[in-house]
Amino acid sequence: MRRVTMMLAVLAGVVLLAFAPAAAAEPATADDTARLLAGMPPSAASPLAPLTQDPAWQRHQRSFDSAFGQLEQRQLSRIHAWADANLAAPRPAMFYFFSGPDFLYADAFYSKATTYVMAALEPTGPIPDLVRLPRVGPSLSYVEHSLQSLLSFSFFITKQMKTDLKEGEISGTLPILYVFLARTGKTIRSVDLVWLDANGALHEAGEPQPPHATQGARIVFADADGLEKTLYYVSTDLSNSGVKSSGFLKFCDTFAPGNSLLKSASYLLHSGAFSTVRSWLLNNSATIIQDDSGIPLASYDSKAWGFFPFGRYAGPVDKFPNMYQERYAVLFERAQPLDFGIGYRWRTNESNLLLSVRLPAGETSASAEAAVTPERSDQFERPRRGPRPPAPIPLSPPPRRDDFWFWPRW
Repeated sequence: MRRVTMMLAVLAGVVLLAFAPAAAAEPATADDTARLLAGMPPSAASPLAPLTQDPAWQRHQRSFDSAFGQLEQRQLSRIHAWADANLAAPRPAMFYFFSGPDFLYADAFYSKATTYVMAALEPTGPIPDLVRLPRVGPSLSYVEHSLQSLLSFSFFITKQMKTDLKEGEISGTLPILYVFLARTGKTIRSVDLVWLDANGALHEAGEPQPPHATQGARIVFADADGLEKTLYYVSTDLSNSGVKSSGFLKFCDTFAPGNSLLKSASYLLHSGAFSTVRSWLLNNSATIIQDDSGIPLASYDSKAWGFFPFGRYAGPVDKFPNMYQERYAVLFERAQPLDFGIGYRWRTNESNLLLSVRLPAGETSASAEAAVTPERSDQFERPRRGPRPPAPIPLSPPPRRDDFWFWPRW
């Protein structure tokens, strides 16, 4: 009898051990993971809820509450107001090339989009699983360090990203995208790793794939009003040689035409090595919001676009010599005020923002007014130079020596 009892006890122990790992490995939802990384409490039933008692998380929460609160007041709320005052008839899709994981500004400028296509070199990394981590502190330090430059200056520093996004117990752009989605009031419903074939077709990560397939992620989320939206982040080389066989632009074709954003883009689109992506954006964008590091003004067909400059063009920062654009400077002599900072010249009184609106075929530049609300100047103080012109500013003839074309070889 004693032997039978011992055998039963051993059997019970084996059963408990068999179930223990499954219980310990119970996954957290992507939304709870995003909230925890963003310094926001996950749902009470989440396996991540006990981590909110960790002093490291509580310090992280205080830090992010302060940082995002200041960013909202200083920039994001003003960008939302600017977009509401200046953009009408939004397209369902928006494209943000050279974006890194910067969903924050994609949402701020184009909050009414339902499909976001972002692309950059930085890898997606694995889907974050905080339940399996021995401690949460290093992961929180990872996102804090990775976001430091964007929260301070409005852009990621590329050299730092190459290092930041490969370190720590979590890695890649997904944790950063999670933070921005949570902090902008989104609810993540699903996250999948995906890849593109040469024809631009989207495949699940589990499907057989060729070597060097273009990798990415698909995030389905709900906005505050419950509207379901989709974010695609694609890790890809946007140079001519990179997009030649990646299938990325063919993938983008399925959503075009859309609205585009270019910010702190390292002046890459000034180079012939990125002419394919530059042409695609010009041919497939209804509007383009950019600073001077985006598409050079000389590449726009002035008969096909209306231009609405905001802020002040102070020229490129020292890191990008020979990128001064004379025609850009002339255009911005009649610019409207801008009450937020953006781009490499992130201080409010130094930033420039150009809204370019594609004109309907056969119509003049005055038609661009249909894409910009009449009340747009009510938001801002009128410039001292005089009242706002009633139509987009036309480009003057190019100077005899066009400084657009003095760039270093990439």
